[in-house]
Amino acid sequence: MPVNQKSIAEYIVDLRKGRNWTQADLAEALGTSQSAITRMEAGQQNFSLDMLNRLSSAFGQDLITPATTNGMNLQIHGGKPLSGKIRVNTSKNAAVALLLASLLNKGTTTLENVPMIEEVHRIIEVLRSIGVKANWDDHNVVIQPPKRLKLDGMDRNAARRTRSVIMLMGVLMHHRNSFEIPHAGGCKLGSRTIKPHLYGLEKFGLNVVSRNRKYEVTVKKQAAKEIILYEAGDTVTENVLMAAALIPGETVIKFASANYMVQDLCFLLEKFGVNIEGIGTSTLTVTGLKEINETVSYSISEDPIEAMFFISLAAVTNSELTISRCPIDFLEIELLKLEKMNFQYERSAVYLAHNNRTRLVDLKTKQSPQLVAPIDKIAPRPYPGLNIDNLPFFVPISAVAKGRTLIHDWVYENRAVYYTELNKLGAQIDLADTHRVYVTGPTKFVASEVVSPPALRPAVIILIAMLAAPGTSVLRNVYSINRGYEDLPKRLRSIGADITVIN
Repeated sequence: MPVNQKSIAEYIVDLRKGRNWTQADLAEALGTSQSAITRMEAGQQNFSLDMLNRLSSAFGQDLITPATTNGMNLQIHGGKPLSGKIRVNTSKNAAVALLLASLLNKGTTTLENVPMIEEVHRIIEVLRSIGVKANWDDHNVVIQPPKRLKLDGMDRNAARRTRSVIMLMGVLMHHRNSFEIPHAGGCKLGSRTIKPHLYGLEKFGLNVVSRNRKYEVTVKKQAAKEIILYEAGDTVTENVLMAAALIPGETVIKFASANYMVQDLCFLLEKFGVNIEGIGTSTLTVTGLKEINETVSYSISEDPIEAMFFISLAAVTNSELTISRCPIDFLEIELLKLEKMNFQYERSAVYLAHNNRTRLVDLKTKQSPQLVAPIDKIAPRPYPGLNIDNLPFFVPISAVAKGRTLIHDWVYENRAVYYTELNKLGAQIDLADTHRVYVTGPTKFVASEVVSPPALRPAVIILIAMLAAPGTSVLRNVYSINRGYEDLPKRLRSIGADITVIN
């Protein structure tokens, strides 16, 4: 597979000839000009992640492989104020769940505004490998399941690279009485049990045995009148929701997550015809259907975690940014805590996302006086509490604040350990245990070279610190960042960051 401009160009020539495509055909498929195709084939075109994704879709073969993105490094010349306007992209966590939920529908599901990120590509690879037509149309994905899924052909390598594959259990139970899926992967955050999934799904008649790094699932499908989830987990709730969607009758799910990606899934299921009461609360009442065969389009809502990335970036670099399309209902407690730390900003009036359900605002950050440490510790809670994935962004913020902050990351066993990587950039972060760190500030970040941790949020907070640190820093092996952020270097350059992709 290609790993540089020249070999990508040569690969495109071979693929096009192998499919008898003219340059005009390819230009039309990609929504670009024939002269641009000529430059590509001559090795003169600079390939963005977006263009590589379009090419991958056109040829039905990924040009962005794990080997390619694992070798991607970022060089940052930091310490410069940022300015301008940046738009929040749609949600990674919602996208992967909705792609899997499309298998509940025998008809055609079109997901609009799908983020072109590694996590999404891995799920699409899995879907295609089992016979699903999943084709890109600009930033939309059109999904058409076959009459019978080819589960024996599942791309297990792609499946192992994402934790989201665990949600196939709640979907595939409606297709087969027995099946196998590989153990889930994703971020390396310590031991992560799937028992809450199994406790919920066993109520629908699923029995799961873990053997040889795979889950062997047998199904004796039955109705589940009431399910009390073992924990209010996001993917646990989504798995049980997808199971309930094709169980005729009423299923009550208690202690459900009400988080943003769960709400997005509920909105799609409603478009499928499934009735769901209690969206946004911890009790969901689902009236399932015997069959779903609809032609449906749904626009994914914006990502509050990406919004928090840019909020944290503005706070740490003391920059004035306009961050548009922020899903405010999933950021309010984070913003309140930042207000108490002296962070200053303005927010626009509320408007609706393209799904006509999610409430958005534009945030305008201001240069703030000295940030101060919060009085109490910062810890996550299930929604409507501080989002678990937003917690890491308070680490670099606390590092530039005056005083000492306790960050309590009680959900994951090892994620707090990764926070101490910021010490390589001049931070003073003391590890109390594998769940707690003390952050002492104010810090003046210094440039350094760091290998990206194998976890998405710890990796991007290192990037934030590097953008604040005067001098030249290098962040190596950023595959974990590409799992959740689309073409991030290019977007950061649009607001004044001096950041370059190097191999």
